[in-house]
Amino acid sequence: MEYENLTLHTDKYQINMMYAHWKNNSHNREAIFDAYIRNNPFHNGYTVFAGLERVVHYINNLTFTEEDIDFLRQQEENYEEGFLDELRQLSFTGTIYAMHEGEIVFPDEPLIRVQARIFEAQLIETAILNMMNYQSLIATKASRIKQVVDDDTLIEFGTRRAQEADASIWGARAAYIAGFHATSNMRAGKLFGIPTQGTNAHSWIQDHDTEEEAFMNFARALPDQTVLLVDTYDTLQSGIPNAIKIGKQLEEYGKKLKAVRLDSGDLARLSIEGRRMLDEAGMEDVQIMASNDLDEEVIMHLKLQGAKITAWGIGTKLITGARSPSLGGVYKLVAREKDNALVPVIKLSDDLAKISTPGSKKVYRIINRKTQKSEGDYVALDHEVVNDKPLKMFDPIFPQKFKYVDDYDAVDLLQPIFVDGKQVYQLPSLEDIHSYHEQQLAFIWEETLRLLNPQTYYVDLSYELWKMKQDIIEKNSLE
Repeated sequence: MEYENLTLHTDKYQINMMYAHWKNNSHNREAIFDAYIRNNPFHNGYTVFAGLERVVHYINNLTFTEEDIDFLRQQEENYEEGFLDELRQLSFTGTIYAMHEGEIVFPDEPLIRVQARIFEAQLIETAILNMMNYQSLIATKASRIKQVVDDDTLIEFGTRRAQEADASIWGARAAYIAGFHATSNMRAGKLFGIPTQGTNAHSWIQDHDTEEEAFMNFARALPDQTVLLVDTYDTLQSGIPNAIKIGKQLEEYGKKLKAVRLDSGDLARLSIEGRRMLDEAGMEDVQIMASNDLDEEVIMHLKLQGAKITAWGIGTKLITGARSPSLGGVYKLVAREKDNALVPVIKLSDDLAKISTPGSKKVYRIINRKTQKSEGDYVALDHEVVNDKPLKMFDPIFPQKFKYVDDYDAVDLLQPIFVDGKQVYQLPSLEDIHSYHEQQLAFIWEETLRLLNPQTYYVDLSYELWKMKQDIIEKNSLE
């Protein structure tokens, strides 16, 4: 896959801050930023981390072209030529740690950690958040849908409703990470190796004199992949009966009708009656597929109503992240260079959720060896050693709530992606990412994974980190 240069895929205030750093000769100072989320989307108990592959390619292609420089030269800020010369020489020279794609993640823990010259670290904020936030949002929505369908087939149908072309292909990829089986988007199939599936539109039926003729011509063209859309006129009076007739004709040639698709009406009733009619015709293997503004809540209710649907085409409400159309990931400075040392810094707010956690940190998943379930995530300072003694885990907001864990494995969730500007992480295949996601789900208690009223999963701070944070808060409050 070829990746376009996205160096100017940034906000203007990043360029202005870079210019101000350059003017003040502070642009080479080291800094550490954390990218993290403050809340799970969809009132969910977890988030699925996605977007790393695109971040990696973005970083590898980070360079200002002459066309970019000319554009910046035209800005009303009148950037000096020395600054533009500095941009010409820019490439990423820092270090990035990140979660694996497909990881189950939670608020207030670093998902991506950037340590670099402030000049570089400031520039890449916007693109990293854009890529991480969107793909993680769609992967989380897809994961919720996957939970309610058991072993049914899931097909991503969202291209025509996505927020432009990039959203459609990267959304299809995010959905595949979380368990979707195929996409209707041919470009996503080509770029990422995702299986593609498609049926036909109502226009195909309308473009024939009769529904039966439309079905027959489609089956002749695609005898091994015949899926018939049965709701153009009357699903039970003509659509299903005509599909059965064509299915019988296919059988005479050693072929089989693959599925019928419902796209409107009472999907529960139509699928139940349709299943009965197909079974009575000896077509028990023919699947019933449904589409039409579906999401996890609609599917859950259809299941409760006894719907006989085993394949689902999910479009608008998946690709747009309906009900939570954005993920509020943020990118905060947590340490800055001062007197040749990295000094932790904090962002304070009257809103407790917006107070950042300072310092260079690691994130550990604490896996109980007996249950093979996570006791929570544990955020510690880089130098702290975890896994060699009983661990006190406490709620950072209500520290009086705590527990001790003594038989555990501490899994380091942040992996090096770039070190001193060089990519050291081999990007896994999409299949491997999907498999990894499935494996990580097994470590999380079902109470946290459930769709409604999930149990809160705790992200705890080490005592040393918590104490440092409190001391910095107190120091800033006194000044």
